[in-house]
Amino acid sequence: MTGVTQLLLLFLIGCAIAVSLTRDLLTSVIIYMSFSVVMCIVWIFLESPDLAITEAAVGTAITSLLYFLTLKKIHAIDARNEAKKKDGGAKK
Repeated sequence: MTGVTQLLLLFLIGCAIAVSLTRDLLTSVIIYMSFSVVMCIVWIFLESPDLAITEAAVGTAITSLLYFLTLKKIHAIDARNEAKKKDGGAKK
């Protein structure tokens, strides 16, 4: 196992821990997307291009899109933007 592969696997562990500890839903989805991208690269290093393509299509694209749409539907993204506007207005 090369050093690059070991770094990628450590990054995967870090992403798994970070997504568990993050309280913000949008941040969790973004961390999940980075996990999927790195997992796609790991599949390429393991010489499984079919799994890499599936991970890129399903894990990164479709699932993340569904998560973003769900956050938009439950107004989690809108509430986050409004909270930022209120914090920015109070600081000025």
